[in-house]
Amino acid sequence: MATSICRTFVPLHRISSCTSKGAEVITLLQATCALPMVTQIRTKKRFFIPPAPSPKQMSQAEQEAKARAAGIVVRQQYMERSINISCTAGVFDPYIPPEGDARLSTLSKEGLKQRTEQIKQTAASQLAIRKIKEYDPDFTSKDFAVRAQEIFIEAHDALTNFNKVKLHSLVTERCYPEMVRGNRYKTLRWRFMESLEPPRVVHARCPDMVSKGNLYAQVTVRMHSRQTLAIYDRFGRLMLGNEEEPRDVLEYLVIERHLINPYGTWRLHGKIVPAWAPPKEAILKTVMIPGPTLKPEQEFGELNYEIPKPKPVQWYK
Repeated sequence: MATSICRTFVPLHRISSCTSKGAEVITLLQATCALPMVTQIRTKKRFFIPPAPSPKQMSQAEQEAKARAAGIVVRQQYMERSINISCTAGVFDPYIPPEGDARLSTLSKEGLKQRTEQIKQTAASQLAIRKIKEYDPDFTSKDFAVRAQEIFIEAHDALTNFNKVKLHSLVTERCYPEMVRGNRYKTLRWRFMESLEPPRVVHARCPDMVSKGNLYAQVTVRMHSRQTLAIYDRFGRLMLGNEEEPRDVLEYLVIERHLINPYGTWRLHGKIVPAWAPPKEAILKTVMIPGPTLKPEQEFGELNYEIPKPKPVQWYK
């Protein structure tokens, strides 16, 4: 591209204006010709010049304001959450276990109230069971209770052995994080001893989600059994329970299935803890006892320091 004549002869003009002798002028001319001459060439006009990076970090609001001033449209960010349609996010119309396990006398006011509530729940459960049989003709309350107990035992065995693949097939996506949370650096020892009472179905619901006809079946099973549980921390110290001491456990399990899915299976969805249940046992956690402060020339063996034995600190889960 053509350049301006004035810009080309600027160095020569500076040399001719010098007030030195002829020899000095020739030396300057030779030096000027030896060096490359830098000339400005006009390119096409830019409508947007990107800003130079600033030493300070700009905030998100400043970046958006600067982009808006330059005419750049910032795309809006949406906080999207994944939706899982293979299971529900909770328990629909959860079963409320009666206080005392429905053993109050019907002659009393509390017992009569429990009996009336139980009749209402039984009527709604029969309608849900009738709808479940439309998609699962082999469903029966007696056989399903036994199957639910087998699912419970297999799921806890997989949790004890850290078999994640099998555990995913036995519990729902809502129940899985609740079972594995906090067990990464712990050792679990669990055993199912015996069933004190036959398991039975006490509650059933068949709600639909997102759209009409997208049915999910939730069946609550009462299970009274004897189990052993022991939890050890990462140092091998006992935190909770005892392997040699079996305990009676009364549980209300919620088993769920996506009915319209032809490949859907019954999986453990959660547990219902009644309000009148006793509080959980305290968990013993390992704590560090600070020792004496040593000088550079001292050693710990020379002090004959006796570690005090404080009372165990109880932490509630």
